Amino acid sequence: MTPYDNGTGKAVKRPTSGVDQRPKREEAEAAVETLIRWMGETPGREGLVDTPARVVRAWEEFCAGYDEDPTSLLASTFEEVEGYDDMVMLRSIRMESHCEHHLVPILGVAHIAYLPDRRVVGISKLARVLDGFSRRLQTQETLTAQVADCIQTALKPRGVAVLIDAQHQCMTTRGVHKPGVSMVTTRFTGAFETNRDLRNRFLDQTRLG
Repeated sequence: MTPYDNGTGKAVKRPTSGVDQRPKREEAEAAVETLIRWMGETPGREGLVDTPARVVRAWEEFCAGYDEDPTSLLASTFEEVEGYDDMVMLRSIRMESHCEHHLVPILGVAHIAYLPDRRVVGISKLARVLDGFSRRLQTQETLTAQVADCIQTALKPRGVAVLIDAQHQCMTTRGVHKPGVSMVTTRFTGAFETNRDLRNRFLDQTRLG
């Protein structure tokens, strides 16, 4: 669970009072300037004078998911599918997030599938659900579980499968410095959890092309 996240996937109102009050933009920019000074740089020089404002704008984009409700994206569904009841899968969805431990990027791909129960959802919505959760401070394990559980709760399909394969810059560019290493996490619900053949079929599809 991440800050301002109650575990449901819904947008959570950021604190407006008390010790957890959200700082003003000017305070956030001042914090970035302090960090620049701590690095030994001069915030007033030409190349850095506007950097605090740029950094704050960038983090607004990186963490836009806190103001989104991924579950609501799945509210509109379609039932005219001629009885289609086989796996629906999106492969190799670009995934960008930030590690909650070091605030550095987590970059990779996600594969998402579900077994519909009389209704389907627009395929772009699955990618947007991923974005809604990934644009927060995350761990990959939490992200994988949140995406799967959101789809399961909102669509109530016969099963959901999620696999994320990503590189963590907290490991590739610092610390142990192991470039090229990726982390794989999975979450299976319903038929994907109980039916080995179906689960293996999903996993085989993630390795194609």
